[in-house]
Amino acid sequence: MSLAASIAPHLPYLRRYARALCGSQTAGDGMVAATLEAIIADPSWFPVDVTPQLGLYRAFHSLRDLSAATVQIPAHAPAPGETADLVVDQRLSGMMPRSRQALLLSAMDGFTTEDTAWLLDCTPGDVQDLIAEALAEIARQTRSRVLIIEDEPIIALHLESIVTDLGHDVTAIAATASEAVAAFRATGPGLVLADIQLADASSGIDAVRTILAQTSVPVIFITAFPERLLTGERPEPTFLIAKPFQVASVEAAIAQALFFNSTARIAA
Repeated sequence: MSLAASIAPHLPYLRRYARALCGSQTAGDGMVAATLEAIIADPSWFPVDVTPQLGLYRAFHSLRDLSAATVQIPAHAPAPGETADLVVDQRLSGMMPRSRQALLLSAMDGFTTEDTAWLLDCTPGDVQDLIAEALAEIARQTRSRVLIIEDEPIIALHLESIVTDLGHDVTAIAATASEAVAAFRATGPGLVLADIQLADASSGIDAVRTILAQTSVPVIFITAFPERLLTGERPEPTFLIAKPFQVASVEAAIAQALFFNSTARIAA
């Protein structure tokens, strides 16, 4: 199997990780594109003694010091509505600590402690310390009000439990796109968790588009088919969780979304 064929299945998930890491589709996809360009220019740079997924993520981390230089990523045309994101990315060039990398790699992408340590070039003990540091940061995070758009009652209640356990308030749970838009207008939440396929065959994507046309708010999409929204070919979610989800994945995504939203307000 060719190198391109072996890494292709893992690209959507690397895009998800990169977007969550820097809080922007444009910058995240630019980071992934730069990684692929480096591999194409010099295939020997890609690790061959590990699985393709590990090799791809290692190449991504080796491209640059992720804690230092977002603005060094090659420029890509911003997607509609992402100009503000790019400004924030530039001002946050030194604010992607290894603790967040460790948390996202383990919680969102499911890497073991040992694999995460290899990817970050540290020890398993260091990874545990980094994750503990990230979780402590989450505990100190400013509380927010959250709208949940989900038509499956059990999943909605599970999400509500995760949100409240983090100290946030749930403003409403909506099962359809029209309910979601109405609930958003009535409660003005600071974060939205949105399923894609809703009751009455309506779309969470349509609901979010209507919401974002009114005001800017961070959104985390939850779907059983994340690869459909991770092609990098159009404006897509910055924060995306795959079903069935792990509690740690949702917690990590919420922390990242609120972190970048609060920093954007400060930078504005």
